[in-house]
Amino acid sequence: MTEEKITPQSNGWLMLVVSLLLLALSVVGFIYGVTGGGAVPIISSIVLLMIVIVLLTGLFAAEPNQCVVLLLFGDYKGTETTQGFRWTNPFKSRTKVSLRARNFDSERLKVNDSRGNPIEISAVIVWRVQVAAQALFDVDDYEQYVKVQSESAIRHLATSYPYDQSEGEEISLRSSITEVSESLGEEIQNRVQDAGVRIEEARINHLAYAPEIANAMLQRQQAEAVISARAKIVDGAVGMVEMALKRLMDDDVIKLNEEQRANMVSNLLVVLCSHESTQPVVSAGPQ
Repeated sequence: MTEEKITPQSNGWLMLVVSLLLLALSVVGFIYGVTGGGAVPIISSIVLLMIVIVLLTGLFAAEPNQCVVLLLFGDYKGTETTQGFRWTNPFKSRTKVSLRARNFDSERLKVNDSRGNPIEISAVIVWRVQVAAQALFDVDDYEQYVKVQSESAIRHLATSYPYDQSEGEEISLRSSITEVSESLGEEIQNRVQDAGVRIEEARINHLAYAPEIANAMLQRQQAEAVISARAKIVDGAVGMVEMALKRLMDDDVIKLNEEQRANMVSNLLVVLCSHESTQPVVSAGPQ
């Protein structure tokens, strides 16, 4: 990887003043030569004017959160990170690189989750250039590089987790957004490290089943929710029946034989587990 060298350049305002003074000297020499000083002052003034023009081409400005990478005939000479009006060797080529935060919304990708279900997923990536020399010299197009590697990481992430949570699985794409986003950011960072880029944030902004299975998956989710609710109702009902029988026996309120106890358990479970209101039957006397 290219190692970045921070090389502060000269103050641009100082060089501008020097250039203006040389320009004034050139004008005075030219006038002196024309008015009788001979050819030497005129030639010297022209040469001095050309030097001034060359010096002025070395002036450049660096904005806040922007750096300038300097090359001299293809050789990397350093990076200017000081903002303001600066001057450098006029023969050095200057490439400005923004260090500001950037973001992009990836395309909606159609991939299979860890269970093989087709899903649609996209993410928002916030990033910035951290090492300008690496961004320019270690990859061909660092912006396109970040986008391609990000989409590759999103695809890999989607195949590593299920869309929805089920028994025995703690993390899923839908229910563990924070954990999944952190994992996505770390994976993208590892992939773009060579480009001198830092990932500020990565978060999923679109997640859905593919249209062809969306209805079937919705029905399955509804069925799983009903089963889960029923299981909780049954667990609670059994606990309440046990508590009721124990309380009746401990307080010696009523003595029940096995058949009566079975009937009471059956009736209580029907009342507690039924999804509709039950209608009690009151016995008016012995039959």
